[in-house]
Amino acid sequence: MSIRTFVLAFGFLCGGVVASVAAPLALQPADPQPTGLKPGLSVYYAYPSDVKSLGAARSALNYKRIPGPPLSGLDYRDTELGQAVLTSERAERVVADISGYVRFDKPGIYTIDFLTNDGLHAVVGGQLVGEFDGRQACEETFAVEVEVPSAGWYPLQALWFQRTNTACLHMRAGPKGKRPKWMPDAAFGH
Repeated sequence: MSIRTFVLAFGFLCGGVVASVAAPLALQPADPQPTGLKPGLSVYYAYPSDVKSLGAARSALNYKRIPGPPLSGLDYRDTELGQAVLTSERAERVVADISGYVRFDKPGIYTIDFLTNDGLHAVVGGQLVGEFDGRQACEETFAVEVEVPSAGWYPLQALWFQRTNTACLHMRAGPKGKRPKWMPDAAFGH
C-alpha cells in the first residue's frame, strides 16, 4: 500500500479531512480572461422524482434542464426542513448544473475543499477539486492542493444534487499553510 493510499484511507476511516500528499494540481486560467462578467454563477436545475448519485443527477439534467436565477456564489448554509435550496423552486430532490468563473487574486499554492449535502462533482481550471458521490449531511470533501499560476479568472463547473431533508453547498480556499476560508461571493462571475 502506498503512503498516499494509506493517508487517504486513514483520513476516510477517521472521518477527517486529509489534504492530498501528491503534487498540487495545476489549474489553467481562462484564456482569454473574461471581461464584463455578471456577479455570481449560472445555474440550471432538474427536479427528478429521486436522486441518489451523480449518475442519476446527470440523467435528470439530460432529461430536462430549467434555467434558474444565478447563484450569488458558493456559500449556501444548511437549510431548514422545507426551505428551497440554492435558488431553486424546491426543497428536496434538486439537481444543479453550475457554471461560471472563480477569481484568485494572487498566484500560489492553495488548498480547496467544499462542504456539500448531498453529492458534488466540481472542476476548477480543468482539474477535479471536489467530489462526493452519494448522500451525506453537510460535510467536507477531501481537501485538494492546487497551483494557481497567475491571478485572474478560472473556469468553474459543478454538478450538485440534494435528495431529502436539508442541503448545503460551500467552497473554501486558502493559501498553502493557512486554513481554507469561505470564498466570498465577489470571487465568482458568469
